[in-house]
Amino acid sequence: MNPIIADSPFHRGEQILQQRLGVREKMERFGRQVIHDQLPAQHRDFYRQLPFVFVGHADSQDWPWASILFNKPGFMTSDAASTLRLNASPVAGDPLAAAWHTGTRLGLLGIELATRRRNRLAAHIHEVSPDGIELAVDQAFGNCPQYIQSRELVALDKQAMPAPEVSALSEISADIREWIESSDTFFVASYKAVDSGQRSDGADVSHRGGKPGFIRVDGNSLVIPDYLGNNHFNTLGNFHETPKAGLLFVDFERGQLLTLTGRVEVLWDAEEAQHFTGAQRLWKFHLDHGFYQKNVLPLRWQQPAASPNTLLTGTWAEAQALEQAEQQREQWLPYKVLRVVDESPDIRSIYLQAQGHQQPSFKPGQFLTLRVMVAGKPVIRTYTLSSAPADDVYRISVKRQPGRAGQPEGLLSNYLHRQLCVGEILEAKSPRGDFSFDAAELRPAVLLSAGIGITPMLSMAKHVLHEGMHEGTRTRRMRQLTVISTARDQQQRGFFAELDAIAAQSNQHIRTYWALTQPNKEAQPGRDFHHRGRISAAFLQAVLALADYDFYLCGPSDFMQTLYDLLRTLGVNDGRIFAEAFGPASLVRECDTTKPVFKPQAAATDALVSFVDTQVQQAWSVGDGSLLTFAEAHGLNPEFGCRSGQCGACKVALVSGRVSYQNEPSVALADDEVLLCCAVPAAIEGEAVVKLALQL
Repeated sequence: MNPIIADSPFHRGEQILQQRLGVREKMERFGRQVIHDQLPAQHRDFYRQLPFVFVGHADSQDWPWASILFNKPGFMTSDAASTLRLNASPVAGDPLAAAWHTGTRLGLLGIELATRRRNRLAAHIHEVSPDGIELAVDQAFGNCPQYIQSRELVALDKQAMPAPEVSALSEISADIREWIESSDTFFVASYKAVDSGQRSDGADVSHRGGKPGFIRVDGNSLVIPDYLGNNHFNTLGNFHETPKAGLLFVDFERGQLLTLTGRVEVLWDAEEAQHFTGAQRLWKFHLDHGFYQKNVLPLRWQQPAASPNTLLTGTWAEAQALEQAEQQREQWLPYKVLRVVDESPDIRSIYLQAQGHQQPSFKPGQFLTLRVMVAGKPVIRTYTLSSAPADDVYRISVKRQPGRAGQPEGLLSNYLHRQLCVGEILEAKSPRGDFSFDAAELRPAVLLSAGIGITPMLSMAKHVLHEGMHEGTRTRRMRQLTVISTARDQQQRGFFAELDAIAAQSNQHIRTYWALTQPNKEAQPGRDFHHRGRISAAFLQAVLALADYDFYLCGPSDFMQTLYDLLRTLGVNDGRIFAEAFGPASLVRECDTTKPVFKPQAAATDALVSFVDTQVQQAWSVGDGSLLTFAEAHGLNPEFGCRSGQCGACKVALVSGRVSYQNEPSVALADDEVLLCCAVPAAIEGEAVVKLALQL
């Protein structure tokens, strides 16, 4: 282990955790550049406009507490970069009142919930007056807007509020438990004893956010996920040195506060964290005592808008369901047949409802392994799910296999078509399969299918529509899809109406086309089909605009190989073609031939990236991906389209520094323009940590 650096901007506990997680050297370099011993001008202006601020401190018994101070905007002023004056006082029942004296170390979090902007400050009380306190700055730094739910503030008249009511508590009641477990936000205070004389000692207060249900209450203890952050480890570093925490829950609608203090333990290797989406680790809070403060806060906030980062995380209910599903993955589980629907003369859909267990999650494109008793014997087959992951039930769609050329008819497919009854119980294992699809990927996709190969494409299309319309999507957009299906005639077009409905709801993000090899006389071009014959190069070129697509193929063996070969002749890279075959189909692939190699400028190893408009400054290193991915990971919302250097939607102005393109962009760029989606900070000779500033 590297020795503790005495004059580091990070104290001993923070350094130990950074060392444990392999970011120590990087954070030491960045910390010296982004952690200041005075308030930057932007921070002084920021605090001045806020109507409230969160504060952390430790009382005389070393119990940390998180608090909120408030007044009209302008109650915080900074006449000099080394000081911050607060014209406010603690609310009734706040332990901070007892520490309102010279020398007390405080941690401050200035946060503008409407914009998700926040800055942190470590300070100590320099002077106390009847109007408030003056703080001497120890450390100041910015924070990215991750996991902050956006809320609009509505102030109330303090004089019109009822008298405050404060209740002490030493255990978590049913009402308090409900409040905590339904919260999407809380604030945590932590503390490092002032024993080294360093500015990094003292108190801290930090924001924590997630989906309602991200905190679990076990008796008088709380289990909390720790998400990916900025690697400062201010909170966990304090826990390492002083394993105590103060938690503050704000009732944003009624102006009530719940402030708790207790002991903590960090659960570094908890198995539960593996099932909690987004959790890097867990920590556990054990209540010692606290206060319920009613009618103390004359501030209200409107209903929140979830942070894009929060949408990537889970809840304890989801974690429990995932753990149960994984435990049952290899088990045969019962499903009830809810209904059957004939999609075409040869395709029947069967809706299955889990019986007495949680329906396992799946990815669109995966299949279900079914076991059915036929003539007293178990028959096992696999069928691709044609439902979407968000649906309450599974749906499989089965093509009846008639006997041909001396071969017997399909045993299970014919049973499911002829004898299966609603209410019957079938058995299945959890979904599996590698032919899956990411709705959050923004490169447009083309889904090409024939016959029953349409089933995974239907699942993919339904999933894209759901993620775009109902979940907001992780990337705030709906993936562009073109669904091209082929059948013999209009009677054989399974799911024709359903695909049309999906396309109609997608606001032109999803388009559907049909190629019929033998359309009936009644079939009308443009309504019943769009191409006569098999899918051809001319048809693909007619319906697909010039762009970089991912192609997904599914169908019989000859269809798969023909379409694959066709796409390769059209110049589609082998790596852009994904395939799933039914039956004994094996796709013969052609490796890409050698082409002139684009040689990118050397990328930096570490960089300090500043986004000027949003005043976000963060450390980038190899592995953090493109500047677009990096900006999104830190809560920013840049424009983008193709994410592959084709469209130019993510173009921003370069303020200073250099970038390297890891893939050659197709868009013409001026010297002071950057495509975020395919750029990273460029190496600069002689600079271990390069600096890059972008207009965003």
